[in-house]
Amino acid sequence: MEYKQLGNHYVMRVDPGEEILEQIQTLCRMENIHVGSAVGLGAANKAVVGLFDTINKVYKKKELTGPMEITSLVGNISTKDGETYLHFHVNLCDEEMNISGGHMNACYVSATAEITVTKLDGTIERRMDEEIGLNLYRV
Repeated sequence: MEYKQLGNHYVMRVDPGEEILEQIQTLCRMENIHVGSAVGLGAANKAVVGLFDTINKVYKKKELTGPMEITSLVGNISTKDGETYLHFHVNLCDEEMNISGGHMNACYVSATAEITVTKLDGTIERRMDEEIGLNLYRV
C-alpha cells in the first residue's frame, strides 16, 4: 500500500495480494484517523461479503472468488471502545457482469484498488445496541 495526503484526504493504492480493510486500518493507525469516510474501486480475486439477518441478529457470510471488478466500495471510520472501527460495503462484478455485494468482511486485491479516505475532525464512538444487534453510532 502506498498513499499520499492531500489536505484532509488520503489517496491510497492497495497492491495485489493485500487485503483492503487491513490496509485502511494501517492507514488510520499511521495517520491518527478516528473518524472519516472512504470510497474506492479496483480489482479483486477473493472477497467475503455479508448480510445482516435482522431476525436472528447475525451476519450471513459468503465467500466470492475469481476475477472481479470492485465497482463500488464505500465505508465509514469511527471508534468502538477507543479502537478504530471500520464499516464498509462493496459491490463486485464477476466475468458474467453479475453484481454481488454486501457488508465487506474482507476483500483481496488482484491488480489494484484506488481508495480515497477523508479524515474528519473529532470522534464518533459506537456502542452495541442489544435490541437491534449492531454497533451503532453514538451521536
